[in-house]
Amino acid sequence: MWSYFVFGITYAFAASVQPGPLQTYIIAQTLKRGWRSTLSAAFAPIISDGPILILVLLLLGAMPDNFIGILRIAGGLFLLYLGYGAFESWRKFDADEARSNASSQRTLVDAVVVNLLNPAPYLGWSLIMGPLFLEGWRIAPINGITLIVGFYLTMILTLTGIIILFGFARKFGPAVSRVLQGVSSVVLVLLGVYQLWLGILHCVQG
Repeated sequence: MWSYFVFGITYAFAASVQPGPLQTYIIAQTLKRGWRSTLSAAFAPIISDGPILILVLLLLGAMPDNFIGILRIAGGLFLLYLGYGAFESWRKFDADEARSNASSQRTLVDAVVVNLLNPAPYLGWSLIMGPLFLEGWRIAPINGITLIVGFYLTMILTLTGIIILFGFARKFGPAVSRVLQGVSSVVLVLLGVYQLWLGILHCVQG
């Protein structure tokens, strides 16, 4: 149970601090309107991921067991790709660009739409979280539940931290953001290697 919970936490942290449409929106809104007006956007993933989660799990549930192992290998490779992207973002970090990315007066609904149009949740659930959830659920439902709880709890807390960070410490925000990108690149690579190992093990034992 705890391994699923820890994986949900670490993957959510890495995903939350990655540059993307939702993160760009949150940072831009915070810098423009303040943290209080932007705080509700931290809950956007819970709302937007619902339809994505149901769709992906229904499709994966109809697949044979060996397919889960293949997906986990693909997910491991995807995590390594994200880790490389995070490393490149860290290496080429531009504070001015981080502050000046697109911004607009959006609400929580707008944040949900932004995330629905973002391919990352679809890729994350189909390649990483979905197979792991089904595997854990088949062993014991509590495994799947703790995976989701750890993931979304960490996602909300991390996005909330980003909002407060850029709201109260604007001059330190870009520097901290760069550190988080560096940390996330390491976490993504470690998770990628772990996923590859689990996927290969699943295929061999299956």
